[in-house]
Amino acid sequence: MIEATEILVSLLNDGVDVWRPILARRVRSDIFRIVDQPYDREIEKWQFEPGDLVVCEMIDSSDGLILAATGLAKS
Repeated sequence: MIEATEILVSLLNDGVDVWRPILARRVRSDIFRIVDQPYDREIEKWQFEPGDLVVCEMIDSSDGLILAATGLAKS
């Protein structure tokens, strides 16, 4: 079984940059699949959702370098 990795996804509709740590499994070097996990769309809106295949890269944030989902990957 492939171990899950913590990545960050942007929260939408907050007016400022906010990142949510979530779990994903690496598929290829920079491609991850977001795993099923608690997610209440009524409370917050993630840029990417469980089941999505995303491209991740290291980006510079106010907290330093983070592994962030930056776009949908082609399957």
